[in-house]
Amino acid sequence: MSDVGETGATSNTINGGIFFHAVIQGRDITVQLPPRITPALSGLPAPASAFTGRGKHVEQLLEDLAPATRGMGGQRAVLVSAVSGLAGIGKTELAVQTATRALNHPDDWFPGGVLFTDLAGYDPERRLSPERALEGLLRALAIPGEHIPNGVEDRQRLYRSVLATYAREGRPILVVVDNASTTGQAAPLLPTDGTTAALVTSRHTLDGLDARLHDLGTLDEAASTALLDQALRYARGDHDTRITDDPDAATVIARLCAGLPLALRIAAAILAAAPTRPATSLATALQAEHTRLDKLARPDRAVRAAFDLSYQYLTPDPARLFRLLALNPGLDVSSDAAAHLADTGHEQAETLLQHLAEAHLIEPAQAWGRWRMHDLVRLYADEHGRSHATSDHRDNARIRLFTHYQDTTQAADTHLDTLPGPRAPRFSDRDDALQWLDAEHANLTATATTAPALGHPAITAFLVFALARYLHYRRYFDEWVTLTTTALAVFRELGDRHGEGGALNNLGTALRQVRRFEEAIDAETQAAAVFRELGDRHSEGTALNNLGTALQEVRRFEEAIDAHTRATAVFHELGDRHGEGQALGNLGIALQEVRRFEEAIDAHTRATAVFRELGDRHGEGTELNNLGTALREVRRFEEAIDAHTRATAVFHELGDRHSEGQALGNLGTALQKVRRFEEAIDAHTRATAVFHELGDRHGEGTALNSLGTGLREVGRFEEAIDAQTRAAAVYGELGDRHGEGTALNNLGAALQGVGRFEGAIDAQTRAAAVYGELGDRHGEGQALSNLGIALRDVGRFEEAIDVQTRAAAVFRELGDRHGEGQALNNLGNSLSQVRRFEEAIDVQTRAAAVFRELGDRHSEGTALNNLGTALQGVGRFEEAINAQTRAAAVYTELGDRHGEGQALTSWAIAHNERWLRRN
Repeated sequence: MSDVGETGATSNTINGGIFFHAVIQGRDITVQLPPRITPALSGLPAPASAFTGRGKHVEQLLEDLAPATRGMGGQRAVLVSAVSGLAGIGKTELAVQTATRALNHPDDWFPGGVLFTDLAGYDPERRLSPERALEGLLRALAIPGEHIPNGVEDRQRLYRSVLATYAREGRPILVVVDNASTTGQAAPLLPTDGTTAALVTSRHTLDGLDARLHDLGTLDEAASTALLDQALRYARGDHDTRITDDPDAATVIARLCAGLPLALRIAAAILAAAPTRPATSLATALQAEHTRLDKLARPDRAVRAAFDLSYQYLTPDPARLFRLLALNPGLDVSSDAAAHLADTGHEQAETLLQHLAEAHLIEPAQAWGRWRMHDLVRLYADEHGRSHATSDHRDNARIRLFTHYQDTTQAADTHLDTLPGPRAPRFSDRDDALQWLDAEHANLTATATTAPALGHPAITAFLVFALARYLHYRRYFDEWVTLTTTALAVFRELGDRHGEGGALNNLGTALRQVRRFEEAIDAETQAAAVFRELGDRHSEGTALNNLGTALQEVRRFEEAIDAHTRATAVFHELGDRHGEGQALGNLGIALQEVRRFEEAIDAHTRATAVFRELGDRHGEGTELNNLGTALREVRRFEEAIDAHTRATAVFHELGDRHSEGQALGNLGTALQKVRRFEEAIDAHTRATAVFHELGDRHGEGTALNSLGTGLREVGRFEEAIDAQTRAAAVYGELGDRHGEGTALNNLGAALQGVGRFEGAIDAQTRAAAVYGELGDRHGEGQALSNLGIALRDVGRFEEAIDVQTRAAAVFRELGDRHGEGQALNNLGNSLSQVRRFEEAIDVQTRAAAVFRELGDRHSEGTALNNLGTALQGVGRFEEAINAQTRAAAVYTELGDRHGEGQALTSWAIAHNERWLRRN
């Protein structure tokens, strides 16, 4: 616009634009203007139609980009956000999706538009220098070529001035710098006006940009399958449901692509190019590791090509370590192990590893000093490792790694030995050794499994024996079975009979722990035969001891006692006190099962003394726990409680959670016997929690079963029913018929407590049938006794009398005086119900005598009270009053107010009946 003033001067004003080049102003000048030049501020690539699993990352980046509340000089909270990650992880797509969301934000965050540049930082042929990148950005901002200066510094000043001017005019621009390889390549392109925001992506962690750093990881399985489905439907239409129609194949493809978006998009493109190809065909094709990278390729893109750009960027030393890392057989590797691979020091190895991590070719694990490699990157590294095998001395590197694992495992194992003795100085103490084994156990088991195929069978043999104590302690029994099976094959192939016997022995122990008892018996029998043939008495004793334990599990107790007795004799003969203690302990357990409790107590007492003498705290704790169970069976409850309490303390001190759970369960059962029910419930609850935490389903079932009995005793019947129902389900799931019978028996008792008698009768009938099927006479007697009570409570008295008579006969046959007394007591009550008082008096008198003989005062009081009721039935009131007076005295002595009240009520009824008769 021109205006002539009073003085004749001409004034020109230009409105509505931002100009960074010459503007001609003057009077009477005619200028032919070019068409208007519009800045190219919409060069953002189109976002992909298939995008999933990144919602959290998009929200985080948008939070960074959101204009901050003005104040403190108007500074934005985050000016630059840098996204880094592995090649093909989806960094560019994340930036594009986020920028698109930001540009379309309803609050008009970036009215000036977006500047996008791909620096191609990892492609030597396409890589843009900062100077060339700035030229492109300035042209996009409508700066004519003749006004763009030479040199990076001058271009940078002009570029930043333009961005600052747009921001001052209320038209801030979003800058997206994609695929930068270094801080030096990206930094000149970043705004410095304090308002303009920027997004940067790189395969490296660009920590020199003063940016908010975002690390992008792989997609999870659900997001991976969703991406496959979205990409295929976009390419072929919604009618292409091959991914959703075959979820198993889709899961396999997602797993083999390892959550890498590039690989997943290529897999979807392969299916899209062949519309009749089923998903399962691609899943099968990708299974073979040696061709997987070849398969994950299309004419315009490939996983291997993406990795090539990162690999080519490495200098020689990191590249060599990258290739050697593929030799580690596990999922992650420690800095120490990497140092052995590279044959260098720890610090140098960690420097190289950090270099690879910054390039996102590996990633640090949660614990510092451990590193992971993406599955497809591992295949890529292995390919290059094989082609550089000679120059890298690859075979020597593998031997160094395996030797490191072997030697360090042996050193750690010395700290797990419960006997006093020398400990390897590699670890400071047992906890230190366990920490290393916990971190490396996946690598160690993978090494032992793969070593034979790689020409190192001796490594397998060594590791299997060195890991035995650890695998048992941590209860990795399935792994133990796999490893010992592998070792057994190695020894047989080598013709090493002694090694074969040792592997069979360990295999039997592992099989027993996973409840494959018949196979365990077979393995231990073979082991004993091998050692007998070789004349190795000590190893034969060990195999016999383990054989006895396996035989117990299938309730072949007499054979078990024989095996343990022979093992005890062997160890005694050889002067092996520790072996003798272990065999005595196992012998005691077998003796308990056939109810030879006094002999069992003797065996456990001797075993406890042996372990205490040897300083074996764990062995001592085990035998204290076993001793407690035997003492409980002969009603020496206070001694049992003491033994279990001491055992619990030992296991807690040693950090053996599983054994602590077992001791807690036994302690709870002993506490119930002296009617300390709340303490018992607490012990059983803690035991249940321990087994649940450890994933020991059988232990959890046992603890739930015992917890239910304690809850029943304090009248918490619904909770007891829940616990027993869960216990029965666990045992049924595991195929433990005996445990299922026990849980059903106790469930029936709990159901009786809430008057659900038909349910109780059904449960106890099933329990009795299970015990009868298994030949467990004692369990059958208990189930029959409880069944009789339920039948009596629904008025089926004759049936009750029949089963209680059978229960009493079973206990008498077994010599179980306490069980016999309880069955007689219950029988007497049923006889009284059908007015067969003389018979009731006889059995109640016998029951009271049994309990008096055993010192069970509480049960004696119950029998005396019931005897008084039967005596009343035939008018023998004086005797009834006498019996009930004695019952009340017993309950008073024991502090059982409820029992005392019942006895006094019965006593009052007898007094009243006697008075009525006399008057």
